[in-house]
Amino acid sequence: MADRVLVIGSGGREHALAWKLAQSPHVKQVFVAPGNAGTADNGKISNSAVSVSNHAALAQFCRDQEIRLVVVGPEVPLAAGIVDDLTAAGVKCFGPTAKAAQLESSKSFTKAFLDRHEIPTARWKSFTDPKAACSFINSANFPALVVKASGLAAGKGVIVASNKEEACKAVNEIMQFLHKINEGPNTGGMGAYSPAPQISKDLLLKIRDTVLQKTVDGMRKEGVPYFGVLYAGLMLTKDGPKVLEFNCRFGDPECQVILPLLKSDLYEVMQAVINKKLSSSMPMWFEDNAAVTVVMASEGYPGTYPKGLEITGLSKAKELGLEVFHAGTALKDGKVVTSGGRVLTVTAIKEDLMTALQEANKGVAAINFKGAIYRKDIGYRAIAFLSQSRGLTYKNSGVDIAAGNTLVQKIKPLAAATSRSGCNAELGGFAGLFDLKAAGYKDPILVSGTDGVGTKLKIAQVCKKHDTIGQDLVAMCVNDILAQGAEPLFFLDYFACGKLDVEVAQGVIAGIAEACKKAGCALLGGETAEMPGMYPPGEYDLAGFAVGAVERGQMLPQLERIADGDVVIGVASSGVHSNGYSLVRKIVEKSSLDFSSPVGASGDQTLGDLLLTPTKIYSKTLLPVLRSGHVKAYAHITGGGLLENIPRVLPESCGVVLDALSWKIPEIFCWLHKEGNLSEEEMTRTFNCGIGAVLVVQKEMAQQVLKDIQKHEAAWLIGRVVSLQKGSAHVKVHNLLEALRANRSLSVHSHIQGKIQTNKVKVAVLISGTGTNLEALINSTKKPTSFAQIVLVVSNKAGVEGLRKAERAGIPTKVIDHKLYESRTAFDSAVDKVLEEFSVELICLAGFMRILSGPFVKKWEGKILNIHPSLLPSFKGANAHKLVLEAGVRVTGCTVHFVAEEVDAGAIIFQEAVPVKVGDTVETLSERVKEAEHRAFPAALQLVASGAVQQQVHGAPQVVQLRCISCSKQRSHSNNVYSPHKVF
Repeated sequence: MADRVLVIGSGGREHALAWKLAQSPHVKQVFVAPGNAGTADNGKISNSAVSVSNHAALAQFCRDQEIRLVVVGPEVPLAAGIVDDLTAAGVKCFGPTAKAAQLESSKSFTKAFLDRHEIPTARWKSFTDPKAACSFINSANFPALVVKASGLAAGKGVIVASNKEEACKAVNEIMQFLHKINEGPNTGGMGAYSPAPQISKDLLLKIRDTVLQKTVDGMRKEGVPYFGVLYAGLMLTKDGPKVLEFNCRFGDPECQVILPLLKSDLYEVMQAVINKKLSSSMPMWFEDNAAVTVVMASEGYPGTYPKGLEITGLSKAKELGLEVFHAGTALKDGKVVTSGGRVLTVTAIKEDLMTALQEANKGVAAINFKGAIYRKDIGYRAIAFLSQSRGLTYKNSGVDIAAGNTLVQKIKPLAAATSRSGCNAELGGFAGLFDLKAAGYKDPILVSGTDGVGTKLKIAQVCKKHDTIGQDLVAMCVNDILAQGAEPLFFLDYFACGKLDVEVAQGVIAGIAEACKKAGCALLGGETAEMPGMYPPGEYDLAGFAVGAVERGQMLPQLERIADGDVVIGVASSGVHSNGYSLVRKIVEKSSLDFSSPVGASGDQTLGDLLLTPTKIYSKTLLPVLRSGHVKAYAHITGGGLLENIPRVLPESCGVVLDALSWKIPEIFCWLHKEGNLSEEEMTRTFNCGIGAVLVVQKEMAQQVLKDIQKHEAAWLIGRVVSLQKGSAHVKVHNLLEALRANRSLSVHSHIQGKIQTNKVKVAVLISGTGTNLEALINSTKKPTSFAQIVLVVSNKAGVEGLRKAERAGIPTKVIDHKLYESRTAFDSAVDKVLEEFSVELICLAGFMRILSGPFVKKWEGKILNIHPSLLPSFKGANAHKLVLEAGVRVTGCTVHFVAEEVDAGAIIFQEAVPVKVGDTVETLSERVKEAEHRAFPAALQLVASGAVQQQVHGAPQVVQLRCISCSKQRSHSNNVYSPHKVF
């Protein structure tokens, strides 16, 4: 159940806090007391008139309104003990107690504290007598030129004097000045930027260890545990960082650049602090973004200034994609007016600091009120630093050692989990060690094998499915060394890429580690090679190396024992395994399908999924049989298929005759054979045809060995050994064509190969622009298996690229300019008339930037499809990617749905998930989601056009009715609970 939150304060900081808290799904309402114009009736956010100085009344308000968390923005309430009083009344607060807040409210307390705990700070002394202070200034053995008020001064209680006379004057009169480049009158903060490029990671760690951690530890030792924000003001000196002061709350305007970069849920983070669980729920950040905020102030600030001046241009700034946080603003007669010195802040979040600064300045230029002042040099030092010519680094060259180290740390526990007798599988050393004696060997022969996965990697990369390809790598190596009768002992991997994606690499290596456990070998080490320029973005290559051992007397094959009449046992493969994928990819390319095409009667698998079925690992299941003494030879059916692998374990005088009717050939081979028009020889020389391993055994022992194998694997007696006549083939496979036909199930025609459709549903596509999804729909409907045909493209704008794409595809187009019609209904009527002329049966909205009228939607109910760039019902509306990033979720995607009168509320047809990566921007996430849209929209159209998905139109809640083509069974799902299937 969602909670209510109260934010104390009225500045830009409090607006930013409310804005970020409101993004949490755990929060249903945010009160701000007293708030400003920006927090008045703004979605989940509203102002409250409750007195924040009367703590008893405030506590009662919190109880009455069921406030679950109070967040204190400014420093004055903290110093006044608001957290102490509310906590005593049973109200949870985020912020330090009055005693802990002395770190900000009393400079003399802070300085003494820093000295007690040996935290670096400037030399100092405190005074109550101005004469004594001036005497100290004049006699000190260091430049004592910085004068501070000990108490709170709203960020304006410090003077940096240029000489002793000025410092003495400052003792009696703290003055405010306003000027550029940090000279002249002193104001509250006039801008901020983050991150600070001048601060290295090493320096940040030093600040954490020598300042922040020591401060928190020191407060705890003194019996004053600290909860809340600790904001250190530091000076970087030749002797390292030194503390100038502490703030016990977010800075203003620093808060306005920090919170937009926070990826985590702020409400969750604050609750973790209060509940002493922050160490297990550390905040995450958008690390590849930068933020700049610029403060707009009233003329005369920090002195006297006018109030009540109308502010315009706020909507223009929002249209630029900027965040405007209000401070000194109020509502008057429905208008936003000035009410303070610092009026508002304009924040830009972009990929780099320079762009963010430029965008923030654009926002400032768009907003107007009389006499508005702001600084134009915010971030100038950072920009100057970034503009300096600095030497190249390895990271600049494209190799990120830190990312590689991160990967090693992530995969260490995966490797450790594969440990077995003989080694400990610890990564990070120069070499791995294995103790054969500890593994139980007496007179072993070492056996090694190396292999790759071939172009199966291409399919994994296209499908973005990286978790199973590691098993293929391990299987190809360990299955090979079984041919010598060897037990796999340890495995080494090689992962090469142009740019290291830690998440992808971790997924691949996690698959390798899991496969090593299945094989019974240790993942002893490996190499990750990041080589810029060697591989295109998103591509990588794999190689594997397995080492095993076999006792000298148990080695295979035993060529001298193999004779005419021996029996051949075939062990089932899981599919294509890892060979022949160049041919497979060519067949798919010339077919009517692609890797996202649905296959299988259950409708829950794509062709890509089927082809990525991992190679079987036989070591644990077959090794006991191979060691029994009853097996004369074992062959791994790898590259070269049945024809070239079986002869590798036979004496020159022997061959084998196989009967393809004796084993079950997986359906995928039947499809490859027919779609590729492959000969029998091509099938048996390229593919395993359903047999992943072959064993040669004496006829008398065949049934016993087969029985032992069948305890773990599907296996058959598939042939016999024969004496080879001169010039005869070593391997003959009888009845292959008959077997391929026999094993082609009734569902193959409709579920893998597809059926050429003649009576196609007529579809119109409505667009307003480039038509990227239109292009995907055109390509899919051109396939002979498509149930749909695009007969018309309608645009409400002339000359757009989408119209040209339709014309190039030979599709009729119409332009109906909405500006020529007095109402939406009139425009929709004109569209409807054209649709009727072309006998349209279904409508797809592909970037159509118009909201359809109620009468039009009702007429075409259940016949209009639209796509939304999120996993509905989450993140509805126009800024889905921005909302996704602000919410900090790890998965988004796209949703194809029927159109209803309420925007983005129609019944869901099809969804595809897309990961949200660390450092994603709106632009990078949008590109990834668009790729998913190009797959999802055609798939959804095929489902609806085929009749597999229908919308029932008997009232709310809307229901998607699903019809299984193969069995005509129907299932209905409310759009509240429906988990859409990809295929039927």
